[in-house]
Amino acid sequence: MKLRIPRAAIAAAVLAIPLSASPVLIAPASAQWIVYDPTNYASNVLQAARALEQINNQITSLQNQAQSLINQARNLANLPFSSLQQLQQSVQRTQQLLQQAQGIAYNVQNIDQAFRTNYGAGSAPMSASDQQLVVQAKERWNNTVSGLQDAMRVQAGVVGNIDTNRTQMSALVGQSQGATGALQATQAGNQLLALQAQQLADLTAVVSANGRSQALAEAERAAAAEQGREQRRRFLTPGSGYQPGNAQMFQNGN
Repeated sequence: MKLRIPRAAIAAAVLAIPLSASPVLIAPASAQWIVYDPTNYASNVLQAARALEQINNQITSLQNQAQSLINQARNLANLPFSSLQQLQQSVQRTQQLLQQAQGIAYNVQNIDQAFRTNYGAGSAPMSASDQQLVVQAKERWNNTVSGLQDAMRVQAGVVGNIDTNRTQMSALVGQSQGATGALQATQAGNQLLALQAQQLADLTAVVSANGRSQALAEAERAAAAEQGREQRRRFLTPGSGYQPGNAQMFQNGN
């Protein structure tokens, strides 16, 4: 006896085979699903941008502080140039010329003594001999000539300082223009003021020397006038007149 199986049952069995025979994939217990959240991502990006901006601001602040320190160092830097020695040498040369004054020096006591003896009202006393008057007149003339010579020597020394002053002025102006900070510019300006002071000292020396020579010349003329009056008085004063005497013409007496 044959067993007949309906076609519908066979079809159902065939369709059920793959479901029962195929393996079942089970996700491991440690696996996690990644979920993309656009709002959270945007918030994280914004926070990272803000943090980067803060870092950049801090870097800029540090750079500004470093530049400020560099500028302060430049402002406190000393000027690597000094003209003090050259200026002092110029002043010393002028002082030496003034100290080498001949005759009546630049000394109050010396001047007072000279005017009491050779230039004052008693420079041509009635009791003085003709020889004494001649000696005093010659001394006054020597003082006048010496004063003129001293004035010209001082003038020559001051003119000699002009070239040195020109060199120093050019160097100081160059240092001032190339100064890296406020201190260097100030120091260069102070040295320029010192150069002007030295030039004023030279000018004072020239004026003093010229004034001395002129004063000596005027004093000589005043004393010469007084002495001329005394000599005229002596010439006009009646005397014993001409007295004849023996004259020897030859040494052998012939």
